Amino acid sequence: MLALTLCAAAGGLLVGSFLNVVAWRLPRGESLMVPGSHCPGCAHPVRPYDNVPVLSWLLLRGRCRDCRAPIAARYPLVEALTAALAAAVVLARAGSAHDVLLGLVLLALLVPIALIDLDHRVIPNRLTAFGAVAALAIGVATDLDGVPQQLVAGAAAGGFLLVAALARPGGMGMGDVKLAAMLGLFLGREVAVALLVALLAGTLVGVAIMARAGVREGRRTAIPFGPFLALGGVVALLAGPAVVDWYLSTIA
Repeated sequence: MLALTLCAAAGGLLVGSFLNVVAWRLPRGESLMVPGSHCPGCAHPVRPYDNVPVLSWLLLRGRCRDCRAPIAARYPLVEALTAALAAAVVLARAGSAHDVLLGLVLLALLVPIALIDLDHRVIPNRLTAFGAVAALAIGVATDLDGVPQQLVAGAAAGGFLLVAALARPGGMGMGDVKLAAMLGLFLGREVAVALLVALLAGTLVGVAIMARAGVREGRRTAIPFGPFLALGGVVALLAGPAVVDWYLSTIA
């Protein structure tokens, strides 16, 4: 288990580096592969030994080797966070290779989705569509009997947010609806935990903003909901089974 967790963390560092690329290039319509990693300031290609996740940023003290332009701390933070979460998913879902695979793929989607929604207030259809296909493909390949539950959960989660979006136009986008449906396909019944956490977190942040800026100004402040759904997805990955089992035991 220790070796598997360390492998997941190491893989998370590498994947996290690529997810930074996805979050930067995808909303700008740029290729994810060409050109290779380069400094946005001087456009000089990043040398392989300067492209080691987290370590290179620390050794370069957060600056480009060539033009000394600052490199945002977000890059190593995303890499380290992805590594930590990948290891945590492996530990939390260790009893099932099916669950581990679903969890790692979902994690790799939630990180860029949250970053892009924070930066651009949009959730790319390419990511949610890819996620939906990937979740069903994994389900068919590793647990065919569980696919109906995936479909029901996806429809229920997407339908729940669709009702909210239609009830209050402009308050929630269709990207959020599609993301919720994708979460259902990955999480099954545990998507309820993800939605609950997202709604609670979003409400708390909204209340905090209104307390600071005033009710009228706070209501005018646009807050992307995708990061809250991503947070809920992570919580469901790590604690969803325990929360669902606890809830079922209270009503049994």
